[in-house]
Amino acid sequence: MELRHLKTFKVVAEELNLSKAANKLGYTQPTITLQIQSLEKELNHTLFTRIGKRTVLTTAGKQLKVHVDQIFSLIAQMEKEMEELHGPKGILTIAASEYYCTRRLSHIIKHYKELYPNVRVNLLPLNSAHAIQSVKDHVADIAIIAGNFHEIDMRQIFLEEEKTFLVVSSQISKDRSLEDIFGLYPFISYDKNCSFSSIINRYFKTSKLQPQSMIVVGGSDETVKSAVLNGTGYAILGENIIKKELEEGSITILQPVSEPITTFCINLKVRSEEPNIQTFCSVLQRVW
Repeated sequence: MELRHLKTFKVVAEELNLSKAANKLGYTQPTITLQIQSLEKELNHTLFTRIGKRTVLTTAGKQLKVHVDQIFSLIAQMEKEMEELHGPKGILTIAASEYYCTRRLSHIIKHYKELYPNVRVNLLPLNSAHAIQSVKDHVADIAIIAGNFHEIDMRQIFLEEEKTFLVVSSQISKDRSLEDIFGLYPFISYDKNCSFSSIINRYFKTSKLQPQSMIVVGGSDETVKSAVLNGTGYAILGENIIKKELEEGSITILQPVSEPITTFCINLKVRSEEPNIQTFCSVLQRVW
């Protein structure tokens, strides 16, 4: 049984019109007729019949079409997988917070592009909750997230553990106690969808002091840090984003927070062997 005869049958079965099938396949109508007749002889079944002016599939033709569709679907999958073995190419979409996009991923992507120039990398700036959903929805291939995350259909790769601190601008902390700061200034908070919010909630649940007021500024680390530096209030921030300010003395640590920020790379387990995902995760672990 020749594959080209099955291909001809598939197109004729879809079009149910020899003229349209001939145009689609680039054959003459007599050639198509001969191929269908050869297939019918080999299978010992009539595959098409005429009802008035209409061409329709026989019972045998309908059954054969089911198998032929499966055959060509498998062939397409085989060709795709064989092509992927040539190496990564196409588009790789990474979802991550603004901080990870600007501070951590730029040099990693540059290194990755030097190794795999045929891959185009897209960055989606999203907070961790939205980044996770983007991977589930196949909008992003990979997400870089902060906070613990466990789902059975996701692969999780640990990247980093970062200390967290309750901080305020050094100008505010001068000659003021922790109690004074809590009483006079608001707490600068992330929105509830940010992974940081769970760390904040658990900190204040066990803390002796509670914020007298709160300002929610969204999910951007840079926005929270700017509000602290401007003297708007105090906040909980990771060590990495305030390293420079701590060295300069413009931000003061009020208290260490016992729970660190954990950073992970996640992707759907069923996609872990895809060349783009596999190679980027490998580079990410080496360079992070």
